[in-house]
Amino acid sequence: MTKFFQTDQKNQIRQIDAFAEGCWIDLVNPSDDEVEDVCAASGLPDEMVKAALDEEERARVESDDGCNLFILDTPLLMDTDGGDMYLTIPLGILYNEKCVVTVSLRGNPILKDFMSKRTKIDTTKPVGFVLQFMLENAKRFLFSLRQIDKMSSRIQEELQKSMKNKDLMRLLDLQNSLVYFSTSLNSNMNVHIRAEKMPAVRQNEAYQDLFEDVVIETKQAIETCNIYRDILTVTMEAFSSVISNSANNVMRLLTILTVVVAIPTLVAGLWGMNMEVPFQYESGTWAWWLVTILSLVGTAVAAVLMFKFSATGRIDKASRKQKRQRKK
Repeated sequence: MTKFFQTDQKNQIRQIDAFAEGCWIDLVNPSDDEVEDVCAASGLPDEMVKAALDEEERARVESDDGCNLFILDTPLLMDTDGGDMYLTIPLGILYNEKCVVTVSLRGNPILKDFMSKRTKIDTTKPVGFVLQFMLENAKRFLFSLRQIDKMSSRIQEELQKSMKNKDLMRLLDLQNSLVYFSTSLNSNMNVHIRAEKMPAVRQNEAYQDLFEDVVIETKQAIETCNIYRDILTVTMEAFSSVISNSANNVMRLLTILTVVVAIPTLVAGLWGMNMEVPFQYESGTWAWWLVTILSLVGTAVAAVLMFKFSATGRIDKASRKQKRQRKK
């Protein structure tokens, strides 16, 4: 899809029907024919235009014969079977003396704000266009990070009520999203550093102020992402310890039950052998009651000892842990 926009005399963005000098061309998942038409009109190399259409393309800066390319990673919310997940995709901004071109595989909310006049831009000033996008992109990362934090808090509340594999997988997806964000933000910062060295930025005081805002917002996004990632990592480890502890408690209880149930089985097996055993020739039912009482007493004693030793082990373990903490 190809759209053309231009800043009019009132400094307002408006959509136009065809290419014009000083316009902005927005390409969303363009076809080969659309790329050829834009390259023919703008004079931009087709390899530069197609660079941002690779999902694995890294953030970078490239210049060639008056044509400049900025590729930045942008956050993207994906709706998956397991729930919402944040990813990053590249977006390319190209410009020369004729026009500005943006290329991406999916529609970008920042560019939609440009189109709807929520964010003021000037298509005749490509460097300002690039810096303004960098600033809004960093803010978009911060917004997405806050959404991830809210989603993580809701999932943790659900996990405290009942442990479900689905919720744990959602936390894992959020943790992966933070990894993507961290990598993309650091790559974007390298692009920002390259932009600072541009003569147009150094010689324009307004651009310098705008660039400082870009750096501030990007650094804040990086720090916030690192904090959220560390918190989520600790949370995942805590839930893993809780699950492991619950499994150990279940196994301990099953072991105790196995030992306790084995005692009456042993007694019944001994008196059920095909050989002479005590009380087998005695008349009446008192022999049966004696054997039954013997098995019950043995079961009770074994149960008390097993639970006592288990509790003592936990107490000793807690005591050793406290001693280690005091030594530290």
